[in-house]
Order: sequence, then structure tokens, then C-alpha cells
Amino acid sequence: MTQTTTDWLKVESIELEAQGVAHNAEGKVVFIDGALPGEIVKAQISRRKNNWEQGQLTEIKKESHLRVTPGCPHFGLHAGACGGCKMQHLQAGAQVAVKQRVVEDQLWHLGKVKAEVLLRPIEGPTWGYRYRARFSVRYVQKKGVVLIGFHERKSRYVADMQICKVVPKVVSDLLMPMRELIANMAERDRLPQIELAMGDEVIALVLRHLNPLPDGDIAMLREFAAKHGVQWWLQPKGPDTVKLLDEGGPELAYALHEFGIRMPFKPTDFTQVNPHINATLVGRALRLLAVQKDERVIDWFCGLGNFTLPLATQAREVLGIEGSETLVQRSRENAKANGLAHKTSFVARNLFEMTPELLALDGTADRWLIDPPREGAFALAKAVADIAQDPSLAPGWAPPKRIVYVSCNPATLARDAGLLVNVAGYRCTAASAVNMFPHTAHVESIAVFER
Repeated sequence: MTQTTTDWLKVESIELEAQGVAHNAEGKVVFIDGALPGEIVKAQISRRKNNWEQGQLTEIKKESHLRVTPGCPHFGLHAGACGGCKMQHLQAGAQVAVKQRVVEDQLWHLGKVKAEVLLRPIEGPTWGYRYRARFSVRYVQKKGVVLIGFHERKSRYVADMQICKVVPKVVSDLLMPMRELIANMAERDRLPQIELAMGDEVIALVLRHLNPLPDGDIAMLREFAAKHGVQWWLQPKGPDTVKLLDEGGPELAYALHEFGIRMPFKPTDFTQVNPHINATLVGRALRLLAVQKDERVIDWFCGLGNFTLPLATQAREVLGIEGSETLVQRSRENAKANGLAHKTSFVARNLFEMTPELLALDGTADRWLIDPPREGAFALAKAVADIAQDPSLAPGWAPPKRIVYVSCNPATLARDAGLLVNVAGYRCTAASAVNMFPHTAHVESIAVFER
């Protein structure tokens, strides 16, 4: 289609992908990349559908007081701009307000649930917060350069990133040295990815390699590690093939100081991207759950035990349930290392195929913590709802009196909340956004349900 420029449009709101929302003279919705609420702008339209159009900001007549100068030179609407962040042009506090509204709207529109109290959003540092990242690596033969970074906006190309403001400065400072390192390696065109995983004391870099690495390349990696104080892990195939290049050295781990917990992990294990927010989130979740010392708790989707082990410092016993046998084993090791093995037990179950019968197998608990992946906990919520409708499906089983649900996808939280509130007899007593990923469109949240 031919691209056309709009007349002046008044931007009414902003949606989650950080597009301004306006209406044109015909009343059609126009999504505008780069525009903020309250602004009067022109846009170049690049997509047209029957009831909406989409375009990019070209001119601002009236600017929003919430507009700020982006903190990173690679952010923007220009060709080659990095697609890792969506909201750097919007003041940080306003980003959080947008996310809080998204949580509220999704709960109502998708789940017909209204939280009785909206808690203050959980916030933390807005720069240098990202302790995990997956950088694409590309050797551009024509130009003889290596690119390491996130993808460009709306593109499969790797952005030409020289710095990254959302990872810690020590990691940002490694981007150019890593480009030089890869450019000098014999296998440079067979190294598609470098994954960052930082602990409290270790910077781990996982190098994905499609061919075995020759001795010369290994020597270069060792020299780089010694010079820059990083730990290389090699990944020839899937995540389970990851192996430390050289044994010894400090262990990759993070601490939850409030609970006296130390959590060792492997660089490909799931851990939260933002350790500052994770520590605050664990503290808030446990305060909201308000476990008594004589109670039994179930931690669904327990992973490495990020919530299970802190819960074990407060409860009589905690059962951690997780889909992966490997993670269950790691949880057991972590419980033992923290002196909590006597108060914890762990089992592996497919939580996406939960039924009332399976639910009853794990017994009754006073309180639940649920922390699922993006797909949510639909089968679990449905099993609870089914038993509420027909208690004979699980004779003698009783639902928990309180549930704290930590979510990384407000849409699946809202869907599951709809079942818990409208079918299973719970109230949503509180909810809030959690700004785990500042400057991005990613929304985490936490909600509390009570019988």
C-alpha cells in the first residue's frame, strides 16, 4: 500500500506495545508508534484494516509532559533501532502506571474480576537491572563485522549495539570486546547466541556453538575470561548440554537476604531477570500469604525453590511442585544446602494436565503460592473450580483459604482469576503490577485470592 501522512491527531491513550491510540476524522482507531497520550501528532500510515490503521510518528505539534529523552542511543524509531525496549521515551513512573492499568483492565475485561484493593506497584532500578539476557550473534561477512545484541525493531536482523543500558554497566562494557573476540575466532559464523546469566558474584556467558570449537578458539575464550573476569559455559546442543568451560572458580548463585537463603543455579535454569525486584517480590508475596508456623503450603511451579525455601522458614511444611524433574532435583539440593530439607518436599508433575483427582493426590494445604510461566495455571484453576461445583470429584479435599498468584502474563492471570472468583468461590482481595522489566512492554503482576 502507498504510505500516507495523517492530519493532526489527538492521542488519547497508550497501549501495551507503547503505541499511542487516536481516532481519525472517520472515527477509525489509529495506533501510532512513538506517540504519547495528550500529544497532537501526525503519523505516516503503514498498515490499514477495516476498523483500524497503524503508523509511525512523524511530527509533534503539542508534546506530552511525560515525554523524556531516551537513555540509550540505540532506542528509537530510526532504521536499525534496537527492539529490546519499547518505552524509553515515556517517563519511568508513567510506564508503571500504564502497566498497573493493564493489570486492572485485563482482570476486568477477560476475567470479570475486580480487585478489592490495588496495591502500590513494585518498582526498582530502571537501568542496569537486567541480570539475564539472550544476545543474538551474527557475523556479517560482507562487512567483516560481528554484531552482538537484541533484534532490531520489527526485524530479524541483529541491532548494531555498542552499549546496552538495561544490563549492568560491566556487561554493557563487554559488548565491543566480545564482538572483537568472536570476529577473531575460527568458528565465528557458527556461533549464533551468547546468553548472559549473572549471580551475585559471577558473570556467566553461555556460548552456543554449532560445531566443536578448535583449540585456538578455546584458548581465546580462556584469555578473554581471565582478562574480563567472566565465566564461559559452552552449549553444543540443547540447554541440557551446557557445560562449564573450566571447572573451579566461584559458584553461580543469588541470595535472598531477608530469609537467609542462598540459591545456586545453572545459567540455563529459569531465574528472574531482575534480582532487585525478585527480592522485593518474594518479600511481598510472603507477607500477603501470611503463613502461620503450623500450616502446610503448596508452591505450584516452584522452579529452583525461589518461593519454596523462604516459605519453609515460616511454615510447618512446604510442598514444591514443578514440571521438570531436573529442577525438582535442583530444588532438593538447594533445600538441603540451606538446612531446610526437613521442612520441604518436591515432586515433578505436568501442571498443564492437572485434574481434580491429581489435585487431591497432593493433599490439602492451608495456603498456595502459584508462579506459572506465561501460559498461566488454567488446568490448576479449573480443577479447583470443578471440585467447587462437584465436591465428590475429590472427597475429603479442602481448597486453600488463601492463594497468592504471581504472574508474568496479565491475560492468563485474568483468565485463571475468572475461574477462581466466578466459579470456585474466591474473592480477589488485592492485586498490583510488578515492574520487573522497565522500558519494555512486559507486565508482571501479583494477585491475592481468599475464600
